Amino acid sequence: MRTAEDLLRSSQWGRTLSEDEIERALAGIFERSYAAGAFVCMKGEPVDYWMGMVSGLGKMASHWTTGKTTSFTGISDGAWFGEGSLLKSEARRYDVMAIRESRVAFMNKSTFLWLLDHSIGFNRYLITQLNERLGQFIGMMENERLLDTDARIARGLAALFNPVLYPGTRRLLQISQEELGYLAGVSRQRANQAIKVLEDAGLVRSEYGGINVLDLEGLRRFGD
Repeated sequence: MRTAEDLLRSSQWGRTLSEDEIERALAGIFERSYAAGAFVCMKGEPVDYWMGMVSGLGKMASHWTTGKTTSFTGISDGAWFGEGSLLKSEARRYDVMAIRESRVAFMNKSTFLWLLDHSIGFNRYLITQLNERLGQFIGMMENERLLDTDARIARGLAALFNPVLYPGTRRLLQISQEELGYLAGVSRQRANQAIKVLEDAGLVRSEYGGINVLDLEGLRRFGD
């Protein structure tokens, strides 16, 4: 079973650390498990940790008291998230929910800031991470305003293959159509319709236990 230490050592930033820095980082990390549907963190909470997905699948979203939900992005194996709120020392502005049973690593703020002060590799990683995240959300805003549901689901699938934000994603994406619906903010039935459209276009193939991505560039361009 993969551990928080495995996640740290395999991360792009973890591979830049000395053994002493790795030990310092590990001393500031603990791990928690979440059932499907459980909240990993909630909007409005103080931000005391940087988080990494050891295993599982999560969704970054905003849930309103009116019952409306806005989905932002998925969080898959190997992804680290929450650095923006931690750096700004503000209350969290989104929810993170486990879509399936998941294990999450939590690095405390003091360890995060120590790495920021002492590791050039960690700083370079954060700059790249923040730039990729900004590009992701600009693209999402454009997709939401200009594309239909099929194209939004195609682009959402493609976004899970960002090598910086989601380094653990493989071409056989282990995700059900129900989980895909959760990520896209649509019903399972509507997600199923979209997958059939993408299959007909030769971009993906539904398989037991997941979706096989046949043409990643095609997914990224779908709807243009």
